[in-house]
Amino acid sequence: MNLRELVSALNDFASPSLAESWDNVGLLVEPSPPHTVNTLFLTNDLTEEVMEEAVQKKADLVLSYHPPIFTPLKRVTWKTWKERLVVRALENRIGIYSPHTAYDAIPHGVNNWLAKGLGTCTSVPLHPSTAPSSPAEGTHRVEFCADAEHLDAVLSKIKDIPEISCLTTLPARVEGEEQTRVSLTCSQKALLEVVALLSQNSLLYHKTEILLLQKPLLPQTGMGRLCTLSEPVSLSDIIERVKGHLQLPHVRVAVGAGRTLESPVKKAALCAGSGSSVLKGTEADLYLTGEMSHHDVLDAVANGISVILCEHSNTERGFLSELRDALAIHLQNKINIIVSEKDRDPLQVA
Repeated sequence: MNLRELVSALNDFASPSLAESWDNVGLLVEPSPPHTVNTLFLTNDLTEEVMEEAVQKKADLVLSYHPPIFTPLKRVTWKTWKERLVVRALENRIGIYSPHTAYDAIPHGVNNWLAKGLGTCTSVPLHPSTAPSSPAEGTHRVEFCADAEHLDAVLSKIKDIPEISCLTTLPARVEGEEQTRVSLTCSQKALLEVVALLSQNSLLYHKTEILLLQKPLLPQTGMGRLCTLSEPVSLSDIIERVKGHLQLPHVRVAVGAGRTLESPVKKAALCAGSGSSVLKGTEADLYLTGEMSHHDVLDAVANGISVILCEHSNTERGFLSELRDALAIHLQNKINIIVSEKDRDPLQVA
């Protein structure tokens, strides 16, 4: 497949618009076009060892769940390992694509895969995603009526205000008089300027309506998951289930205040990777994530919530096999998709 065609298909699989605003997702490194992709190489972390594996396996595009370029690069030299990744990629005509939190949000993504480790359960996003461009760009709709005497002057000034879109006019009859109904969509910042402009004319101002635009939620899409188990299970059993699902010999556990390893777990909140900000304040029997700060663990325990920590990438890496199969179907088996054998968590129990 042509690289740009493949990137479009990957964006359809998980829209980059679903990623968190702080994230760096999409195509990060692009060899000079045209670039044909025969082999797509999946990894959780793109380290130098993994890059050498991708070169040896003649990958044309690396899909790295974590973006190897996150903070801006001021130069591309041989000095730092992340700069060397870019050099090696371009030398070998390998593109780099990262989905990161877009894969966290989608219904068929990382968090839903992690939830399978709990056993039979239903789940909903902790922080639902909203439709990225619906109903319109902007946060507010402003509508007002103006007569012919004021219309042109008001419209001229409104058009000079930045961050205004969807400006429309329609004939209207107000109190027996022919007028024009003006409707516009604007940002929060532009709203202040529009209101200030209209307030200069009391007749316009009294006929003004301001509507807050609410974007609809996307079903089963968003950050984190709140899982309700079909039957309560002891904490010790949940621990064994999670270890089995993630293929880990050990996890770290903090037992909630007033709880024991035999206490039942009915509701579990989870977030792949580093889950503190997503899980915080959620009422549940258990928090499941890769890593949390010491003080966030203390807060959870004090509130009677047990915590299972599996290390950051251990809560994500196992998804790659499921992703390989899903992408094979999505891409209609047009390219070869392989999963890295060198990718691994940097931490181990010694």
